[in-house]
Amino acid sequence: MKKITEQPSHYRHLEKMSVSELLRNINAEDKTVPLAVEKALPAIGRLVVAIVEKVREGGRLFYIGAGTSGRLGILDASECPPTYGVPPDVVTGIIAGGDRAIRESVEHAEDSLLQAWEDLKIYHADSQDVVVGIAASGTTPYVVGGLESCREHGIITGCITCNPDSPVAAQADFPVEVITGPEFVTGSTRMKSGTAQKLVLNMISSTLMIQLGRVQDNKMVDMQLSNSKLLDRGTRMVAQDTGLLYQEAKALLIKHGSVRAAVKAFDNKQ
Repeated sequence: MKKITEQPSHYRHLEKMSVSELLRNINAEDKTVPLAVEKALPAIGRLVVAIVEKVREGGRLFYIGAGTSGRLGILDASECPPTYGVPPDVVTGIIAGGDRAIRESVEHAEDSLLQAWEDLKIYHADSQDVVVGIAASGTTPYVVGGLESCREHGIITGCITCNPDSPVAAQADFPVEVITGPEFVTGSTRMKSGTAQKLVLNMISSTLMIQLGRVQDNKMVDMQLSNSKLLDRGTRMVAQDTGLLYQEAKALLIKHGSVRAAVKAFDNKQ
C-alpha cells in the first residue's frame, strides 16, 4: 500500500523559514483537516451507530493504539467519566507499551501482532463490546493484530486511519479513513493525522454520550463536580433551570451531586 502520510512534505527547506512563515504554513495545512474529516462523515456515522447499539445493550468501547494514536485514545476515554458521569469502564483506552508509553516511547511496543489481544483480555473483552483501532499509518502491527483477534472472537471492530486501503482498515468492520495527505514535517503524523484522529474521537464519544442521554438540551447534566470551575458551571445550570438564586442553586447541587439530580429534586417539590 502507498502510505500518503509518509510522502514528502509539500514544503521544502523548513529550516530556512522564519517563525511567521512556519506558523502560517502549518496553519494552512491544518485548515485542510476538517475538510478531510467531512468526507469521512458517512463512515464515522456507521461506526457510531454500531457503538451506540452495543453500549446501550451493556457493552463497552475500547480504543487501541500505539504512540500518538494510543495517547489520543486514552485522552478521549479518560474525559468521558468526568464530562458525562459514566462509569470509567464504559470507554477505555489501551496503548501499546502500557501506562509508561503515555509519557515516553517504549521500544518495539507497537511491533507485536499478539500483545493488543493480551491487553484486551485483561478487561475480558467479548462480543458485547466494540474495539476501535487508531493508527495513522494503518499498518501498526499492535493494532492490526488486535483487530484481527477481535474479529476472531466475534467482537465488532472499527478503525481510524489516515491512509487508504490499509491493513488496519481490512480488519475493521467499520473503517474510518481520513486522508489528510503529507505532513508539514515529512512523516510527523502527530500533526495533521493526529488532529484528524482527535476530531473523529471527539465526534465518536460526544455523539455516543448524547445518544445515551448524558446531555440534556446542550448541557452536561451528569458531569462530575471535581473542581471549582465545574461546581460553578453546574450551579449556573441549576439556577437557569430552576430560577433559584446562585447560592440556593449551589446548595441544591452540592446536596444532590449532579445537575440532573438537583433539577429533578427541585421539580419534584413543585
